[in-house]
Amino acid sequence: MAVATVTTITTKTIRIQPTPERKPLPAGQPREWYETHNRRLKAMRLAIALLDSGVYHPENAGNRRIRSTAARIGIHPPSDTTCRMVRALIG
Repeated sequence: MAVATVTTITTKTIRIQPTPERKPLPAGQPREWYETHNRRLKAMRLAIALLDSGVYHPENAGNRRIRSTAARIGIHPPSDTTCRMVRALIG
């Protein structure tokens, strides 16, 4: 007698929020300030997406998972520094 095995794959759907209206950044800040500011914004977006997908502990958020989440939500892959920021925000 043959037995058939049925496997199902479930995927989680992540809702992408509409981009809020952006205000221009203040002029006169040093370049380093803008880089840090944008890095923090990216880390916050990634932390929110990871939390929405069920990653609640920093040890479960490796660089590979963070970078795949970035690709899924449509932003450039984060650097190692940004990945550390994401884990700090989750923890």
